[in-house]
Amino acid sequence: MSKIERLIAKYCPDGIRYEPLLDVASVLYGYPCDASLFNELGEGIPLARIRDVLTGETSTFTTEQVPEKYFLSRGDLLVGMDGNFHVSKWNMDGGILCQRVCKFYSNNTQVLLDGFLSHWLKPVMKNVENGKQSGTVKHLLDKDIKMIRVPVPPLEVQREIVRVLDDFTLLTAELTAELTARRKQYEYYRDSLLSFKDAVGAVPRVRLKDIAIDIYRGSGIKRDQVTETGIPCVRYGEIYTTYNTWFDKCVSHTVKDAVSSPKYFEHGDILFAITGESVDDIAKSVAYVGHDRCLAGGDIVVLRHKQNPKYLSYALATDNARRQKSKGKIKSKVVHSSVPAIEDIEIPLPSLDVQEIIVNILDNFERMCNDLSVGLPAEIEARQKQYEYYRDKLLSFREYKS
Repeated sequence: MSKIERLIAKYCPDGIRYEPLLDVASVLYGYPCDASLFNELGEGIPLARIRDVLTGETSTFTTEQVPEKYFLSRGDLLVGMDGNFHVSKWNMDGGILCQRVCKFYSNNTQVLLDGFLSHWLKPVMKNVENGKQSGTVKHLLDKDIKMIRVPVPPLEVQREIVRVLDDFTLLTAELTAELTARRKQYEYYRDSLLSFKDAVGAVPRVRLKDIAIDIYRGSGIKRDQVTETGIPCVRYGEIYTTYNTWFDKCVSHTVKDAVSSPKYFEHGDILFAITGESVDDIAKSVAYVGHDRCLAGGDIVVLRHKQNPKYLSYALATDNARRQKSKGKIKSKVVHSSVPAIEDIEIPLPSLDVQEIIVNILDNFERMCNDLSVGLPAEIEARQKQYEYYRDKLLSFREYKS
């Protein structure tokens, strides 16, 4: 019998009582911050926006005067309210709770520990998310929160569960930090390799318009037009959230008749997302190396060429290329690029033989940093699954019936 089982047998042998969540905890909804006052220069106070909930930290700041009750402290429990209802802790010293993010906290730490609430909410919010209608933007509503009930075991049981699960979380965090450092090393090596400073002989630099066979915009595919089967397609947001340097299969599909003026992409084409929220990430690009004929959604630019697609994608991910993509862009709620701006990007272009050699080198680094079947990504994935197994096991209680 484990320590937790002994504690339950001692303090609550007849089961654990469940309470309405809002009877034992409170929720604070974020402040509608003014996007015109956002900056990425570190001026003002960091903002906890919907896109920051997964990591618990941000690069966006605001100089807006916000009521004090929306101020955050390190360790505060955040939940995203749009799309994915992620649960995480805020990992920065200070911050502001922004719109479409909410904060949960215990009403009485002699009854419910914030750490226990944090671990318990993760699968609960995932279940709420999964229960929403697919094919539309999912929103966490006040009525969803009011329906949640939480087990409230004795504090001794809560503390032991938090201790065990925090150990798993800490190990995963340490591995993730190591992976982040490795990725930075990889990016430094990639950028150095593609600068060709040590190359024997000059490597020509070309603009994308000089190597383009064709360059064109995709056609709009609405969220409610995405299906589980049909013609493979890519929507511009997926370039930011789903694909890395290259991909061979689409995660989304649609029905051809649903798309007016369909625009296709094929093996080797480069896709650019020309709408986004960040100046630094605007026009993120990815190479398609699959063999299906796929549909490109709106706000995507497709580049057709005769070069090595992976080489182009690596070259377009360098710091130099990203600076060119963001040149002249102004920070606002939505950032846009265009076909002329894409055409004007300049990259080094060695021979196809040299391109292949570079791709083989960088593919190995990319695999070690991102492939869930090897190295640190595989270790992190295993530890995350281990945490989820024990979390679900430890947080499954027999309910007390009075």
